[in-house]
Order: sequence, then structure tokens, then C-alpha cells
Amino acid sequence: MNEYRFIITEDSEGERVDRIAALLMPDCSRTYIQKLISSGELFINGKVPKASTKVSSGDELFLSVPEPVIPEIKPENIPLDIVFENSDFIIVNKGKDMVVHPAPGHLSGTLVNAIMYHCHDLSGINGMLRPGIVHRIDKDTTGLLVICKNDDAHRKLAEQFKDHSIERTYEAIVHGRFSETEGVIDAPLGRSSQDRKKMTVVQGGKRAVTHYSVIKQYDEFAHIRLKLETGRTHQIRVHMAYKGHPVLGDEVYGVHEKSFKNTCGQALHAKTLGFEDPSGSGWMQFDSELPDYFKDILNKL
Repeated sequence: MNEYRFIITEDSEGERVDRIAALLMPDCSRTYIQKLISSGELFINGKVPKASTKVSSGDELFLSVPEPVIPEIKPENIPLDIVFENSDFIIVNKGKDMVVHPAPGHLSGTLVNAIMYHCHDLSGINGMLRPGIVHRIDKDTTGLLVICKNDDAHRKLAEQFKDHSIERTYEAIVHGRFSETEGVIDAPLGRSSQDRKKMTVVQGGKRAVTHYSVIKQYDEFAHIRLKLETGRTHQIRVHMAYKGHPVLGDEVYGVHEKSFKNTCGQALHAKTLGFEDPSGSGWMQFDSELPDYFKDILNKL
């Protein structure tokens, strides 16, 4: 019998437990997960749920699986831009075109493969596919991520993400001109009924709040700073598109742009990350330089 524990993140809040468990265990079908629930092999916070039970951010999911069905994830010698490292966590400045953790179709070349080569001791809370991973950014979003080396640090940081005390600021280049220098987008997000891989502003969705300010306005574009109050899937990209200012280069929520064909995805960078040190030494704040691709676009503008 193999045992797996996962901490539910904000972007999974409100989903059915059988669906989320199937996503967390990609080699286990939803039908198989439902069988595990029926046989009492799956728990939420120590209690056996129904398959239709909705999960909440911070819930601990525990599964007992008879045989391992997870593919082997191997360490890979991939260069990492490490901003800070101690005995509890690593701060990494992720580059473009890198998936954070393995998933079907991306079992190698991920940040997890690189971290496993660099560090042999990682938090095991989120299972074999996501060792040490507390939060994620998209494949083509660059910037700062924290990876935990032990379960205690992971739980403490996950709690800060849950209560929104983590500070995260991003910088982006977006389409259009702003009539104001700053503002707040408070619009609930949910999965699109037309495409389940996409998020959209939807009535009854999960509350999502993004603060923005204009750093510099150009003729047809703007360089902006964004601060997340919540951390929903694709939140910045969806909110800015909803506002009428899609992120430059966003191939999912953006518009076709002939002037910048080689952005290789959205011009979005996770620039700062701040949190209370899980060891109790106080507030820690990290900053990263804008990547070259971002600077090149600004120079062209």
C-alpha cells in the first residue's frame, strides 16, 4: 500500500474531490479514484468524503493506493537561477518555456526535474510529481518561485498562501492605453464552459482580486505592475483581458500581434516574493531582475 498526501491550493478550491484527486494522480482515472473513496482509501482532513464533496484551500488530502502508478520522475542536470537557499527552502527565478512540475506530456525538462538534481531533500506533501512545490506560475511566465525542502516549511508557507499574507508583485506589458494610473480588478473566476482548460470571469466563480498600476504608458502598450490579493489560475492574464488590456504575447487570452512575433508567450514576470520565514526569523523579501526578453520589448517600445 502506498500513501500520498496533498495540500489543496487556492486554484482547486470548490472542485469535487474525485476530480481534484484524479488531477493530482494523473495515472489514476476518475473512476479509479471514486473506487478508492468507496473503499475508504481517501480522506480529507482525516474524514472519508463523498466523491462529490467540494474541497477547500488548505485541506489535506490523503490517499492509500494499492500499487504505484506514477511514472518515475528523474533528476536532470538543468541549469537553475537560484536567488536564495537555506535549509528550509529555495527561491528560484524561473525562465521562459519551463513547466513547473511533471504532468502528462511533460515528464522531463521541468523545474521539478532540475530541483531534484540540485537538492535531494524536498517536501513530500504534494507527492512524487510535485516534490517541494508550494505554488506555480505558467510555463511562459518568468520569475520567482519558492520550493520547500521539508514538510514543516511547506505547511507554514501553504498557510500563508491560504490566508493571502504572501506578497507577490508582477510586471507585465499589456495592450492599450490606460485612462487611470492605478486600479483594482475584483472579478470572480471559474473554468470556461466552452473550454475547460481556460479560465474566465464568471458569476458565482471564486473571488479574484488584482491590483495594478501603470509604470509607463506607450502609444499602444503599457508597462504595468500588478499585485495579487488572491492567487487563482491564470488570474492576471484573465483579469487584464477582461479589463481590455490583454498581456502582450498571450496566445490563450490575448490578441494576435504582428509587431512582436517572438515574445514566446506572455510578457509577464513574477518580480517580487515576500513572506514570513517559516523558521520564525521574520519577514523575507526577494526581488528579481526583468529578464532579457522583457527588456528587449521595452527597448523596442
